[in-house]
Amino acid sequence: MIPLWLIISLLVAKPDWGFFGHTLINRLAVYTLPDDMIGWYKPNIDYISEHAVDPDKRRYANKFEAVRHYIDLDHWGEMPFDHMPRYWDKALALNVEVFALRGVDTVFFVRAIPPTQWMDTIEDFKARMDLVREVYLKKYYSDVPAITSDSLKLYFPNASPQSTDVLLIKDQLTPHGIVPYQLQIMQKRLTSAFKEADYDRIMRISAEMGHYVADACVPLHTTENYNGQLTNQVGIHAFWESRIPELFAIDEFDMVVGTATYIDKPVDYFWDLVLSSHKEVENVLRLEKELSLTYPSDQQFCYEDRNHVNTRTQCSGYARAYHVAMDKMVEDRFRVAIKAVGDAWYTAWVDAGQPDAPVNKALSKRTKEDDDLDNAYNSKKGQGREHE
Repeated sequence: MIPLWLIISLLVAKPDWGFFGHTLINRLAVYTLPDDMIGWYKPNIDYISEHAVDPDKRRYANKFEAVRHYIDLDHWGEMPFDHMPRYWDKALALNVEVFALRGVDTVFFVRAIPPTQWMDTIEDFKARMDLVREVYLKKYYSDVPAITSDSLKLYFPNASPQSTDVLLIKDQLTPHGIVPYQLQIMQKRLTSAFKEADYDRIMRISAEMGHYVADACVPLHTTENYNGQLTNQVGIHAFWESRIPELFAIDEFDMVVGTATYIDKPVDYFWDLVLSSHKEVENVLRLEKELSLTYPSDQQFCYEDRNHVNTRTQCSGYARAYHVAMDKMVEDRFRVAIKAVGDAWYTAWVDAGQPDAPVNKALSKRTKEDDDLDNAYNSKKGQGREHE
């Protein structure tokens, strides 16, 4: 159980309703850190907690953000997904495409490889890797990534585009989510920030890293049926991820998870988080479906005042029945998330040489980026996949 003093601090710091889970995970992860490291985080624990939700806010400001929160594993095959490249550049290389639009026709010069054929021994794999590393990744966040005909021929000499073709690049991987690859990127960024002793950057990256780690621990972040929309269970995402912890976490969850430990192989560690989440997808969906057919229909949804808005949500009794049916799965995954966030922070610090924490270091004042994120979020014009 959570100590009384920490319960009080959590209640005081509780943010807007929908962000409770991420805030809680980041806050508790601070207490997994060893004594010689916690000095980096505890003085600004409120910042670490409050900014855990920045990536979700960014979904309203940046069209490239949403895919960083999930991966549709079931789009690519079945467990154990050994065929999926664990590194982003290799995954992109197998899924990159180069094409030209000629009127109503699309002419391809490089096609994505079907998952059943994924391997790094395919004939043009090196050319694909070079194309990704030297061209595509540098233009990944362009609105319309493109390549010249001459450049394409450097990698694929047999390609024969017309002189009037405008060659575009895209990949078939990104639309289905990149969270395990995003975690690798964030881990490197955090390690770099520690090496440079850039306190503001350490805190900002740590807060956001916690968000992506927590998302990787949610089963519905690993499936195409992310909100039950394919099984007539729309709304199950918020039910699992938000409603249950909001009702039961403070009073009932056991969130004492021990001390953070070093991650020997971050790539494997992050993929294991995603794969262990995906193993629970079938139970998440099946158990809610079965419960909805047996639980009194007039006791499944209630109306509650949330931020001065009368909102339809799952009744507490129905939520508890689902929580029990899942054998406290949400609690278990939250425990995994707390420990994993602490492990990631600790590993970055160790890999950076275990730098000493500054004494009573204060973060910079609120930034323009903070204001921009809040304004975008308040606009409620999300970009990319919505889970609610």
